[in-house]
Amino acid sequence: MKRINLLICTITIITLTSCKENKKEVVPTVNNYDSTVLYATGFSITKNSEFPVITVSNPWPNAKKSFTYIFIPKEKLKTNDYPKGNYDAIIGTPVENLVVTSTTHIPALETLDGLEKLKGFPDTKYISSMPARHLISEGKIKELGKNESLNTEMVLEMQPDALVGFAMDSKNTTYELIQKAGIPVLYNGEWTEQTPLGKAEWIKFFGVLLDKQEEAERIFNRIAKDYNEVKALAQQAKNKPTVLSGALYKDVWYLPAGESWAAQFITDANGNYLWSGTQGTGSLSLSLETVLEKGQNAEFWVSPSQFKAYTEMSEANNHYGEFEAFKNKHVFTFAGTTGPTGGLLFYELGPQRPDIILKDLVHIFHPELLPEHTPFFFQALK
Repeated sequence: MKRINLLICTITIITLTSCKENKKEVVPTVNNYDSTVLYATGFSITKNSEFPVITVSNPWPNAKKSFTYIFIPKEKLKTNDYPKGNYDAIIGTPVENLVVTSTTHIPALETLDGLEKLKGFPDTKYISSMPARHLISEGKIKELGKNESLNTEMVLEMQPDALVGFAMDSKNTTYELIQKAGIPVLYNGEWTEQTPLGKAEWIKFFGVLLDKQEEAERIFNRIAKDYNEVKALAQQAKNKPTVLSGALYKDVWYLPAGESWAAQFITDANGNYLWSGTQGTGSLSLSLETVLEKGQNAEFWVSPSQFKAYTEMSEANNHYGEFEAFKNKHVFTFAGTTGPTGGLLFYELGPQRPDIILKDLVHIFHPELLPEHTPFFFQALK
């Protein structure tokens, strides 16, 4: 996967969610293993005897099948001394040779000090992580072609302990071929989550894979604590500014639907997102006239497609200048925060660090609440 927006059926960069998936109620999954999944709805962690088991219940939108993976120490695998069951994959631990397929997987590996185990990735040019780029330059992370046409010969030659993939649906002949060759394929459904903390909690998936469950738990708990504290702080603001999002692509204005990941950030930052009452977890497709009628007087405008400067917007469509947020220079974008090869950090690192995204937005909407914060993802247009 190049970056998460290539997964999405919208053609803009304003949302990271699927276009038709219904939002699920967040129900904590409590089990007798070291990890409790509190926010994510797409996976759970349990155990069989002393061995961790991950069940991915939502690998892609509207999935009819769940996948169960058990993680067994390699010495146990050799002796066949482990509980048997109907598992979709049995992974020998510790994992030393790994292939992942999405840039959103990179921050979890980096945070858990597991990048040295990453041996292959499709379209490495889209990786922004500096430590990962160093490994790529040294030839320690191999280029595996494009995700939609993964170089299976190289994967089979590498014989990784596991391949972490994603899928839009149940049809994936490449993964089937790799599995038939005896290489475990694990579906990561982080991208289908509909809440900021739900996405971030998938670091626990990699915690099990790398045998660093306790560390993953501590990292996520810190992120969740920071996020919830900033969310609570935002509610202390005396005002709730109106917010517009998105931009035109040809003649259609794409902006986040009211139940989407992107809209949730605005709400949690105590912003009045003007389309918060709409249904759907993906993007809305509206006309310029419709958006202008409702959003012309919005106080802030966030995520205006890939624009980085006001001049770019004016040259693209002079109607942008009719919006008050444009006139008042209250337009903020994440398009300017890129890695060394031009990849958008919002897509790679953002799902793992929703606390930083929320701090950015609270600083923008309510600067008096976080006066010392330096925005990272969202910057004012030039």
